[in-house]
Amino acid sequence: MTGGSRGGVRIRRALLSTGSFLMVILLTYLGLLAVTFFIGRVMPIDPVLAIVGDRAPEHVVQRVREELGLNKPLYEQFYIYLQKAVQGEFGNSVLTSNPVLQDIRKTFPATIELATLGILIGAGFGVPLGVWAAVRRGGLVDQLVRVMGLIGYSVPIFWLGLMGLLLFYAKLDWVAGPGRVDVSFEYSFTLDTGFLLLDTARQGQWDAFWNVLSHLILPASLLGYFSLAYISRMTRSFMLNELAQEYVIAARAKGLSESRIIWRHALRNAMVPLVTVIALSYAGLLEGSVLTETVFAWPGLGLYITNSLQNADMNAVLGGTIVVGSIFIGLNLLSDLLYRMLDPRTKAR
Repeated sequence: MTGGSRGGVRIRRALLSTGSFLMVILLTYLGLLAVTFFIGRVMPIDPVLAIVGDRAPEHVVQRVREELGLNKPLYEQFYIYLQKAVQGEFGNSVLTSNPVLQDIRKTFPATIELATLGILIGAGFGVPLGVWAAVRRGGLVDQLVRVMGLIGYSVPIFWLGLMGLLLFYAKLDWVAGPGRVDVSFEYSFTLDTGFLLLDTARQGQWDAFWNVLSHLILPASLLGYFSLAYISRMTRSFMLNELAQEYVIAARAKGLSESRIIWRHALRNAMVPLVTVIALSYAGLLEGSVLTETVFAWPGLGLYITNSLQNADMNAVLGGTIVVGSIFIGLNLLSDLLYRMLDPRTKAR
């Protein structure tokens, strides 16, 4: 085979791989939109009555129903829904009267800030603990990791949140209470990005910065603990598998130090599947922090969706669900790309 024909084969493979990747994205996103659309239609909540009220005259109800296109066949409604969703139009919120996308842009930075610190805590402590538990299998650290994982999987997060507020806020006064910032600091800085830690630091408002961090540390630590329980357990499992491989035995026979074998060889190979675990844990924090945001009155996307659902604001609920689902799909695809980059064997497939 000549060099030109080999190059053509590589180009065709690359194009085929890229096309398959884009098709997966398209079909996954289309499935997400379809699920959210039909959930909105089967919910026992009439979006028209949520807008006009239960006592509105019948002619008003019918007029609003026609304006929203709810009198059309289901396939036409779905087509209109797809067009608007692709353009980022989810309608207006009944609660705030603002466009749903505008509300999401306002609340989502709070969730990102909370989930990011949570995953940094979870991965920063979970990976070393998992490695140590695998190396000292059956030892004290191994038993501790198992107990932490058991508690993390079995204890309700809202109960731990309430106990944390009672102990560290009400009793010990080590951290600030619910919310993102005290009222006394609320107007000492301007919201440029929506990330309060970043905005206060850029503007030099350090008193406000420490107040924001004091509000953030307890809920973020709570989320970090739950991700730590999962990440440490998976790290332990991956490391046990790697430490049993032949290359580890060969490295020990060559006289390499145990620390080099563990951290530079075994952990490096274990990081390939661990990247996916961390990415999906982060996505889970972004979409699953509803109870934490409710307990701590954290004005993020989870609390926004919860309040919208309680008030039959289906535009906001579906819009928030689509955004969270899109983030989850994006992080899943990103982890898949990182997996391919870290593991050269997947490039040949």
